[in-house]
Order: sequence, then C-alpha cells, then structure tokens
Amino acid sequence: MCICVNCQYVDRCTTYHAVEAQHQQPHLTESPDFEATEPTINVNIREQVDYIEMEWDVVGCLSFVADQGKWSRLRPGELIPT
Repeated sequence: MCICVNCQYVDRCTTYHAVEAQHQQPHLTESPDFEATEPTINVNIREQVDYIEMEWDVVGCLSFVADQGKWSRLRPGELIPT
C-alpha cells in the first residue's frame, strides 16, 4: 500500500498526484504545490490475458510526515486505494 495515504502532504503532493493518474483515480487536488524529496516508488507489473496491469506504490519518501488516516478524512466513506 502507498504510504501517502497516511502522510500530511497527500492532498498537496505532486508525487501522489502522479500515482493517482497512473491508477486512473480522481485527484485529491488539481493543483498540487508540494514537491516530495526522494520518493521511492515500487511498480508491480502483472500480465493479464489481454493486458498488462501496473500498480504504483510510494514505499519511501524523505518528506513523509505521518498523519494517520489523512486520506480517509479527505474522502470519508470511500475505500482507501490499494
């Protein structure tokens, strides 16, 4: 799971904005104004019968500041993206 969902900057971060785009998910903001320092992204690639699935997860970031449940507070009642 992407560590961003529990980061203080999730709704302002350009890196998370890019991850949302890769997952074809609605953006928390259309104009992120925070540039993460040294984010580490794992890309899992799974071959399906007629397409290739890619899952992007931020697994490390020097800018990470823990804010447990931040994404859930921004999108109450929605499932946390995996």
